[in-house]
Amino acid sequence: MNPDGTTDQAMGAEEYREAAALREGLRRFLRRSEEIAAAHGLTPQRQLLLLLIKGAPDGSERATVTDLTGRMQLAQNTVTDLVARAEEAGLLTRERSADDGRSAYLRLSSEGERRLAGTVAGLVADRRRLIALVGELDRSQRTGT
Repeated sequence: MNPDGTTDQAMGAEEYREAAALREGLRRFLRRSEEIAAAHGLTPQRQLLLLLIKGAPDGSERATVTDLTGRMQLAQNTVTDLVARAEEAGLLTRERSADDGRSAYLRLSSEGERRLAGTVAGLVADRRRLIALVGELDRSQRTGT
């Protein structure tokens, strides 16, 4: 259904197959990611939190709660609680911003680094499969086949 409430009759079976293949690939990856996170003593949200801090877009390997709120697509109070629990578990450290004393940067502790490294290493083949699937679907969309 389109945003205006109408349906697009031009969508064919191939569109549905591609949508299903993408959702299946994403779900397989997420399921495997959940399993690997659990094997390293992390919840999926904690694993994502650590990954987004370590993989900061600017390469700094740090983030603020505000940064994480946007990247995780969660409410600030939810991220704040998640950060507090990860900090209590010894997975994160805080450092005050030199520019703004009201702000703190979050970094992974050595334990957070260890656990995250295990999850990232455990998902190499799964990431490659998902990337290949997205590439195939993208080529299919561009070529119309």
